Amino acid sequence: MRFGLRYCNTGPYVEAETAIELAQAAESVGFESLWTVEHTVVPANYKSPYPYSESGKMAGGKDDFPIPDPLIWMTYVAAATSIIKLATGILILPQHNPVVVAKQVASLDLMSNGRTILGVGVGWLEEEFAALGIPFVDRGARTDEYILALRSLWSEKVSSFKGRFVNFDSIYCRPLPKQSHVPIIIGGHSKAAARRAGRLADGYFPARSAPVDLIREARQSAEESGRDPDALEITTGIPENLDDLEKYAQLGVSRVLLPVTSVTGLDSGISNVDDVIAWKDKIEKYKKL
Repeated sequence: MRFGLRYCNTGPYVEAETAIELAQAAESVGFESLWTVEHTVVPANYKSPYPYSESGKMAGGKDDFPIPDPLIWMTYVAAATSIIKLATGILILPQHNPVVVAKQVASLDLMSNGRTILGVGVGWLEEEFAALGIPFVDRGARTDEYILALRSLWSEKVSSFKGRFVNFDSIYCRPLPKQSHVPIIIGGHSKAAARRAGRLADGYFPARSAPVDLIREARQSAEESGRDPDALEITTGIPENLDDLEKYAQLGVSRVLLPVTSVTGLDSGISNVDDVIAWKDKIEKYKKL
């Protein structure tokens, strides 16, 4: 079992000094990864329902909180760390030009010595897509195609791709990533996300919990696509009761993420850097699962 921190580019950690403090503390006690989140803009008074809360609003119910660009935040933190992995959890892939994303991620992966994980999702905030001038309705199909384009740009000596949304012929995208295969993780608490993970990705991140039905769906999709279902890496949020980690391991969960703005008092609570450091013994205890 590996442990990470999620949504690290939020709250107090949007500032340079505190971001570095968090990253270095996490690395020092054995956290495996830091995960960021993305919203380029948050339209005021949005109506799209946030899928991870009963209220339909993001945490705190506010629209004007800062979220630094995840790739820039990760690049900054990479320069002050050496082994901890840096992940997007998630990058809203259909909002981006995939050729530009390929270049950005490959550059980060090379300069961080192969520590990048690209978590992607289709997005849920329709008003954000409208502000960016990107169609919302075909975001799933775009995501599927963009993933294939990324793989081509990262793996082929001279890359060509012809699709519905992406077309290029005989191009070099250099540098190549340090890793021969940058892990792509699909995020999303839906059957569509689970099936996309099984078809196309290296892992699945259903976010808040360990939903048995969605994990099963992802693995079934992998098998139907001629892929090894057991090779699909499962990342979830950490349970409030740490005794449940053994059940998570039995489900095949290999990484759990603690929120850095969790409610203080829970077994899994992280509210400051001291809480991060205090997790050292827990990581040693549970990593053997």
